[in-house]
This record gives sequence, C-alpha cells and structure tokens, in this order.
Amino acid sequence: MDDLFLKIINREIPADIIYEDDQILAFKDIAPAAPVHFLVIPKKHIRTLNDLTEEDKALAGHILFTAQRLAVEQGCEEGFRVVMNCNPKGGQTVYHIHMHVLGQRQMNWPPG
Repeated sequence: MDDLFLKIINREIPADIIYEDDQILAFKDIAPAAPVHFLVIPKKHIRTLNDLTEEDKALAGHILFTAQRLAVEQGCEEGFRVVMNCNPKGGQTVYHIHMHVLGQRQMNWPPG
C-alpha cells in the first residue's frame, strides 16, 4: 500500500509544513477539525503504534515534545488535544504513525 505520508516527506505531495528536522515533519491537516490542527509524523516508516520498538522510544518522545512546543507556538497555550489512532477500530486510516494536535477551541470528552 502506498504511504501518503512518505510521499509528503519526499515532497511528492504538497503539504503546509510548519516544522521539520532530521527525524520528524509537522504539517497542517488538510481537513482541520479545529482552528489549529496539524500532524506530527516520523520520517521513519512505522505502520501503527503497535509496531513501535524499544529503539523507537526516543523518536516517540521527540514527536510528543515537538507537538507540545508547536502547539504553544500556534497559540494553544490555554489547552490542546493530542490524538494517535491505532488500527481500524482505533480510527487509523493512514498506516504511518502520526499525532494529531488540535487546539483553539473547546474540546469535549468523550470525543464521540
């Protein structure tokens, strides 16, 4: 199956990139569910959260830390939500791990 996010990483598909380093990429969601909605993805292809290994611990932490920093930079210091879906019953539709960051609106629980 084609990996949509690898195509974004390789610049085969355009994206509104807000951050990039040697390990990760962050870009705005094309169908935002909040005034601020971006994704943080690793450049390393990892299909699902279940596929993380011991060697990915630092990368997973880097994704979370960068999501927090970018959320504040995007004006979400009063609050934001981070979401990672895993497999079909968890709502995953793109099989390359990614963290959604949503903010600048009131979040409710449960999400629905």
